[in-house]
Amino acid sequence: MATILVVEDNLPILYGLKDLLEQEGYEVLTARDGMEALEIMAKTRPDLIIADIMMPRMDGYAFYEAVRSKPEWVPIPFIFLTAKSSLEDIIQGKSLGAEDYITKPFDVRELLAVVRSRLERAKAIREATEAKIEKLKEQIITALSHELRTPLTYVVGYTELALEDLKSFPPNALQDYLLEVKRGADRLVKLVDDFLLLIQIDTGRAKEQFQRFSEIRSDLADIVGKVVEKYRPLAESKGVRLEYQVTFPIPPVRILEPFFVDALGRLVDNAIKFSLREEKEVTVSLRKGEEFVEIAVKDKGIGIAPEEIPNLFERFRQIGREKTEQQGLGLGLAIAHEIISLHGGKLGVESEPGLGSTFTIYLPPAIP
Repeated sequence: MATILVVEDNLPILYGLKDLLEQEGYEVLTARDGMEALEIMAKTRPDLIIADIMMPRMDGYAFYEAVRSKPEWVPIPFIFLTAKSSLEDIIQGKSLGAEDYITKPFDVRELLAVVRSRLERAKAIREATEAKIEKLKEQIITALSHELRTPLTYVVGYTELALEDLKSFPPNALQDYLLEVKRGADRLVKLVDDFLLLIQIDTGRAKEQFQRFSEIRSDLADIVGKVVEKYRPLAESKGVRLEYQVTFPIPPVRILEPFFVDALGRLVDNAIKFSLREEKEVTVSLRKGEEFVEIAVKDKGIGIAPEEIPNLFERFRQIGREKTEQQGLGLGLAIAHEIISLHGGKLGVESEPGLGSTFTIYLPPAIP
C-alpha cells in the first residue's frame, strides 16, 4: 500500500482528497502547510506528495525546496495542486523539477491517473536501482574476494614455506620467495591506495587539493614523457613496443601533477596489459587539438565491444575479466575518468574489437 502525503491549508479540499485517495486503497497523511509536512516526513517517508502552493508559514515552493534538499527524499514524486493557473505559475512549478502541476478545480480522474502513473514510475525506477545495486554488490564481492585472496596467498604461502625450513634455504631460493611475497604485498598496497583515492574523490578532498595545489604548466610534454619512461620496463617485459610522439607547440594547461600522472599512468598500464595480439604496440601522443590539448594512448590490442563502451568508466566494472583474467578491481578507468574531470577535462574512447583501442585525455588550455 502506497503512502501519500497531502499538504493543503483548505480543509474541505484536504479532507476531500484524503477520502478520495483512501477509497483508492492508499494510506494518506495530511498536513496544513510545509512546516507541518516536514515534521510528518521526519517520522514517516511518503511514497508521493501532493502539495498546494499558497499556504501559511511555508508555501509549496519552499516546501518543495526543503524536500529536494535531502538526498533520501529526492526520489519521492511531487505533484503541485493549486489554483495558481497562469502560464508563469505553471512554468515556475515545473522549472523547480516537480513531476506534475495540476490546477484547481481539478478533474478527479486526471488526478488519480497522475497519482497512479507517478507511483508506478517511481516503483519501476526503485526496482531498477535496487537491481543495479545488487549487481554492483556482486561485482564488488567477486572482485574483492579475488583481489584480496590472491595477493594474500602469495604473502602467506611463501612466508610459511620459507619459515618451515629457513636454515637450510639456499640464498637464491630465499630471495625468490621474498620477491613473491613482495609481489603480493605490492598488489595489496595498490588496492589500498585505490580505495583511499576513491575516498578522496567522493568526499571532495581531491577537488580541494586540485583547487589549492594545481598549477599552470608549460612542460606537459616532459611530464607525459616521464610517464612513458616509467612504463617502458613493463612494456619491454611484455614484449610491447612503447612509442611517444609530440606535435609542438603545446599550450600550457592547469594540472595537479600527481593526479594527472596517476590518470595517464592507468591508461598506459591498461594499454600494455591488453596488448595481447601479435602486433604489440602502444603509442602515446600529445598534440593541440581544435579546442583541447589531447593526450592519446593507442594500442593494437584486443579492443572493446561497442555495447561495453557506455559502461566503461563505471566502478568495479572489468571488461572481459573472464576472457583475459586481468588483475584488478575494475577501478582504474573509473578513477582516471574522475581525475580528468577534476581537471575540467574529458576522457574519450574509441575501440574496435580485434584491432585495438584509443583512450584520449582532453584538457582545456589554461587561461592566463
